[in-house]
Amino acid sequence: MSSSSMPTALVTNSTGYAGPPAVDALGEAGFRVLVHDRQFSDQAVLEEFLQLHPHAEYVRAESPAGLPGAAMNVTGRLDAIVSNDHYPAVQTASEKASLEDLRNTLEVLVVEPFAMLQAAIPHLKAQGRGNVIVITSCRTHSPIPGGAIPDSARAAANAMVRSLAVELARHQIAVNAIAPNFLYSEAYYPRARFIDDPVGRAYVETTVPAQRLGRPDEIGEVIRFLATTQAHFLTGAIIDFNGAWPGCEVRPT
Repeated sequence: MSSSSMPTALVTNSTGYAGPPAVDALGEAGFRVLVHDRQFSDQAVLEEFLQLHPHAEYVRAESPAGLPGAAMNVTGRLDAIVSNDHYPAVQTASEKASLEDLRNTLEVLVVEPFAMLQAAIPHLKAQGRGNVIVITSCRTHSPIPGGAIPDSARAAANAMVRSLAVELARHQIAVNAIAPNFLYSEAYYPRARFIDDPVGRAYVETTVPAQRLGRPDEIGEVIRFLATTQAHFLTGAIIDFNGAWPGCEVRPT
């Protein structure tokens, strides 16, 4: 298959969270996978990522809003977009919370994804199809004290997905979210703390009904399905990826 006839996917913020499994799963599914990440301004980081993920191709853009156009300039098509959005979760009592932290969190988790998808819409409409997958979070299912900032941003991102789905459904553009919690990633559930450390591992085993963290390859499978499906009637879904969390505390048998 020539590169011009290959389906194209764009994966944002590709070094972390669900980025690496998205790149690998989509590449294995036959996509030409364009990647972007702020960390790629460091040439060593970019080269290491491309070595680890041979399906990836770097696309340059000055801002998230410039990414869809840059991708179209490279391939002339944009079949799937994975907006893989992550930011350190600020956990602090609301009375002491910094408004700057709130603004920064909203900027990365809501404003930048919206700007990127807003710029993509004309291209997707012109194609008459497209699959958009936004990686959000289901942390709001069981709020914890001090989590108002990340909870607000993730709730807003999930609401954005539902609204965009309503707006774009008649154009055969599906917009869905995958909302993880307890997914292994160095961004939120790092190996040293939640896999290698017996205390952290025990916490996961008693908190998550599946008694483990989700594997990156598992979320990769879900991303691949949503990126390849022609069932555009499936849109506006927020798919929880959480091992049945929150559930009753799991007690050892």
